[in-house]
Amino acid sequence: MTKREITVLTDVALITCIVQRGVADSIVEAARKAGAQGATVSYANGTGIRERLGLLGVAVEVEKEIINIVVAKDQVNRIFETMYLAGNLDSPGMGFMYITPLEKAATFIPAAVREKLLKQASA
Repeated sequence: MTKREITVLTDVALITCIVQRGVADSIVEAARKAGAQGATVSYANGTGIRERLGLLGVAVEVEKEIINIVVAKDQVNRIFETMYLAGNLDSPGMGFMYITPLEKAATFIPAAVREKLLKQASA
């Protein structure tokens, strides 16, 4: 039986972007073109100042898309800025995004990629 190992990533951050429903695809595509390897998109309901237009001022729930992308720390600023511009987050009510530093992350990394990363780190 082979020994199982965990490959731990330590130089990564999580970019989270919350936008109106239907906007995530263009943001994810822009992030991928900027170097992101992939994204997770989930759906949620949220409220905000713009949704307080329902009957008698009662807040109306609105569907949101939440984009989560784990990126290397050396890519985080470029991908964050690309996502911000692609989502038009400089316009009121379009969304919100933030970066969370990750202490440790783990996933499957093919042996060839792992060896390449180890060589780069030792150089």
